[in-house]
Amino acid sequence: MKNVIVIDDQVMSRQLFESIIKGAEGYNLLFALDSADLLDVYLTKYTVDLIIMDVVMQTGIDGLTASEKVKKINPDIKIIIVTSMPEVGYIKRAREIGVESFWYKEVQEAPLLEVIERTMKGESIYPGVIPKIQIGDIFSDDFTDAELLVLRELTTGASNQEIADKLFISVNTVRTHVTHMLEKTGFANRTELAIEARLSGIVIGDRKVVNDI
Repeated sequence: MKNVIVIDDQVMSRQLFESIIKGAEGYNLLFALDSADLLDVYLTKYTVDLIIMDVVMQTGIDGLTASEKVKKINPDIKIIIVTSMPEVGYIKRAREIGVESFWYKEVQEAPLLEVIERTMKGESIYPGVIPKIQIGDIFSDDFTDAELLVLRELTTGASNQEIADKLFISVNTVRTHVTHMLEKTGFANRTELAIEARLSGIVIGDRKVVNDI
């Protein structure tokens, strides 16, 4: 019997994952939590085989930071990261940490139970493509990598100078990327662009979660 912990602050998602685990043969749901803050405490008290965890949670540490802690405590515990956010940095960071599998809630290349079973057999399951999201007049994959880097910093409210300093590029280059993104999307200003990018999850400027692509 494989012991599982589910962590997701969204009630509907958490209940769905609970139902999947409870209905699957050979799995035992230890806990369904809305935060990863005390996960290390649970790991010292219980034998855990699998953790299914969201990335972005409203309170406490994010799922990738928690995953990194888990792997330091016990690298044999398998982790499946689940998210509805198409932020490209999440997959890169998850691989670096050693997260076994990654599953998008809205765009499912395989059912979660299949991903669980294959992960527990030793496979590493990652999506072949990142979900394509419309933002203004274009889709997320119409941005260049360089534009995404600038856009990610833009969502934090950083100025052109701050973005330039962070990315080691000139202020003029930042302005050029912002201008091109406004022309592509049709948004009236950088504030509207940043808000829509953040809400859609295309980029999320939280340095604790996302590393530069």
